[in-house]
Amino acid sequence: MKTPRTIVVGITGGIAAYKAVNIVRAFVLNGDSVHVVATAAALRFVGKPTLEAISRNPVHTDLYEGVAEVRHVAIGQSADLIIVAPATANSIAKLAVGLADDLLGNTILASTAPLVIAPAMHTEMWNNAATVANVATLRSRGVTIVGPGVGRLTGTDTGAGRMEDPETIVAMALAVLDRLQPGGESAVSAVHDLTGRRVLISAGGTREPLDPVRFLGNRSSGKQGVALAQAALARGAQVTLVAANLEVPVPTSVTTVRVTSAVEMHEAMTLAAESAEVIIMAAAVADYRPKTVQVGKIKKEDVGDTLTLELVKNPDILASLSAARRRGQLIIGFAAETETDADRLLTLGRAKISRKGCDYLVVNRVGPGVGFGTERNTVTVLDRDGVIVNEASGSKVSVANCILDLIG
Repeated sequence: MKTPRTIVVGITGGIAAYKAVNIVRAFVLNGDSVHVVATAAALRFVGKPTLEAISRNPVHTDLYEGVAEVRHVAIGQSADLIIVAPATANSIAKLAVGLADDLLGNTILASTAPLVIAPAMHTEMWNNAATVANVATLRSRGVTIVGPGVGRLTGTDTGAGRMEDPETIVAMALAVLDRLQPGGESAVSAVHDLTGRRVLISAGGTREPLDPVRFLGNRSSGKQGVALAQAALARGAQVTLVAANLEVPVPTSVTTVRVTSAVEMHEAMTLAAESAEVIIMAAAVADYRPKTVQVGKIKKEDVGDTLTLELVKNPDILASLSAARRRGQLIIGFAAETETDADRLLTLGRAKISRKGCDYLVVNRVGPGVGFGTERNTVTVLDRDGVIVNEASGSKVSVANCILDLIG
């Protein structure tokens, strides 16, 4: 049985505080023990009874409550992870200089747990030189910054400063947790080992049009590729994601290039590869496409009882990237197979890495309820010689971190 982790969710006084309810709920559903520490200003935006009902624990707000149990220190000491969402410009400034004039500030200072913050404020405040400097200070200390996004703000404002979606914040936090080693490795060394590295990832499933309505596609949701992007971002990388028809949101801090077909993905990956240090081809790319795309909708009244399609081969993106690699560029491919026999699955993987020329190949079995579209994955990683160098099974974020461990 999974041992519950202790997650402290700090909520500060911004309109985005209502979104923190979904963050709390997500961790509770994940089996974690969640404790909310709210500032007085936060409770003007979201009610204490709501937070207690969702977290299933009392909500702490007052620095001078629980003095006998030294609560202002105890909460931080017990935490496995602390999230501040939303993190206002004021709270970020206080964190940067180490102020502890409320329970949340004391909790953070008294903790050695990794800290994840999700900024939320108006664009002018986010771009202010003081905020920019404070965020840079926090990053240098190993704090993970999630977002902010770009979009509609309070009132009629639109721009940078919108708090990231709760789903993205939770995924990034889980990526941080999954990177921590059992021995209590420090958050900075465990999490930010990819700082400044340029990582290019493909995700999703390509669609090859038949006509303006129909396409040939596959069952890939893009969850594993997005999990790789989230994990790489949490570890400090500069991430570009070439995304084909995703079913999951992408962190706004990720540079995203949207494509539909295999040809479009080939062009986008080739261009982005020029500046990438690491390339991970996690997308499910169609091997073939219709030779001719009909201008109008194909109608059965015009075709009859049978429809014959002529298909042509798509570019082999992984092989072409491997052939054109620069010196020192690391390329990791994926092989999704339906083979159920473990030995034959490895044989297929070894043959594929020999053809593709990449540095590593992630072999995973797919099928109904397996791999594609699910929350979990099981993979075996082969090197160029076909030797097993890693195996992983679990959430797609944890699998993503095992794959990213290959980056030297």
